[in-house]
Amino acid sequence: MKLKELLSAIEYRAENVPDVEICDLVYDSRKAVPGCAFVCLRGANADGHRYAAMAAEKGAAVIIAEEPVEAAAPVILTDNTRRALALLSAEFFGHPANALTMIGITGTKGKTTTAFMVRAILEAAGRKTGVIGTIGVLYGDRLIQTDNTTPESYEVQKYLREMADSGCDACVMEVSSIGLRDHRVAGFTFDLGLFTNFSEDHIGGVEHKDMAEYMACKSLLFRMCRTGVINIDDPNWEGIVEGHTCALVTYGYDETADFVAHGAELVTTPNFLGVRFSVTGRRSFTADVAIPGRFNVYNALCAVAACSRLDVPDAAMQAGLRAVKVKGRMEPVEMPGDFTLLIDYAHNAVSMESMLKTLRAYNPKRLVCMFGAGGNRPKVRRFEMGEASGRLADLSVITADNSRFENVLDIIEDIKVGMHKTDGKYVTIPDRREAIRWCIENAQPGDIIVLAGKGHEDYQEIEGVKHPFDERVVIREILASLKTEKNSAE
Repeated sequence: MKLKELLSAIEYRAENVPDVEICDLVYDSRKAVPGCAFVCLRGANADGHRYAAMAAEKGAAVIIAEEPVEAAAPVILTDNTRRALALLSAEFFGHPANALTMIGITGTKGKTTTAFMVRAILEAAGRKTGVIGTIGVLYGDRLIQTDNTTPESYEVQKYLREMADSGCDACVMEVSSIGLRDHRVAGFTFDLGLFTNFSEDHIGGVEHKDMAEYMACKSLLFRMCRTGVINIDDPNWEGIVEGHTCALVTYGYDETADFVAHGAELVTTPNFLGVRFSVTGRRSFTADVAIPGRFNVYNALCAVAACSRLDVPDAAMQAGLRAVKVKGRMEPVEMPGDFTLLIDYAHNAVSMESMLKTLRAYNPKRLVCMFGAGGNRPKVRRFEMGEASGRLADLSVITADNSRFENVLDIIEDIKVGMHKTDGKYVTIPDRREAIRWCIENAQPGDIIVLAGKGHEDYQEIEGVKHPFDERVVIREILASLKTEKNSAE
């Protein structure tokens, strides 16, 4: 793309604009290549302006900055390089959002679950849908791990282009407050902006100075979308939509909402834990949601309200919610026995306590929690995890997680310190594969077994090396081995 064509996306100042072809946009000087445009971003730990000369030495054709810099390449000045990167990226990738129905979700909790519910509903309606969020970038069978809930704007546009080119016609994106603040989703308009809930989070350090700033950043989504889908049961909803420029659709248990939920009946069968509720208002039907916990009624109702705006029929809503899975979030794995096995990402005491309390409400014969703790992390986390599982699980199976540069046996001893503050029963099996096999072999009818800590991760980090370890694959291998052993014995 010609530089002048690229720069048409932003306001800028320059003595002259060279007639050059730009091969790529780069904001990390280490990745600069001949013919690229280097965009100087200011971050919490580094300022790209300091590395402009390095990018030019590597062949950058132009430097885009907020202030004059010394570099052996032409310098283009603009007022905000973060916003500029978003606009330039959209131009560079050909505005892929224009080919997609764009759905953005913001809120303190529930973004990931709601995103996957929306995706499940749209795909049940025959619409190929991508997701960008905490778990990574997902479209079709491809999952790409990312560092942030909302990636940098260049990556957002790159992935939107890949989705559009692969045949997707919709994208559901988790939009974090940091992503909104840093202009990562500038350059396009969301068709729908969804609000789940608001509570204290991300305060301090390099995040938000206080709750007012946190709310102000969340509210930006509703000046960047055509329709906002709002949880009016949340006491902060009016602050979230203050200054909005979009139409509003509401949901909640409140009878004045456009979409109203009634009831929350827990549903349990082998290999299925979920919740059933009814919808009235602009739609009227009953849905079974394949994710445990009464709180998921809110996430499901949000998804229903959003997909209703996209004219999705009731049957597709019901089918999508019945089949939805969130990788690594109380994700069920089909098992041959009369028990339920789940994979969950809970890897600290707070998330473990929430997860175990949710599962306890299903009255299992036994609630079995297999977990470990990360190495080279504060020991207090291990004490707290041991205590949480000891209090809430009928049986804890203590094993390895990402031990990193620590000895797994030392980590297990720390977990046991917390466990011993309770009267909880436990066994220790340091090898995680063997621990999973033990859980399967010793399962009893009516048990709920949760493998906690790894979730969507597909590796185990030991002594600084990441080894392939996807628990879904491990479970399949164990089941195949057990079947072979059984056939041999017969």
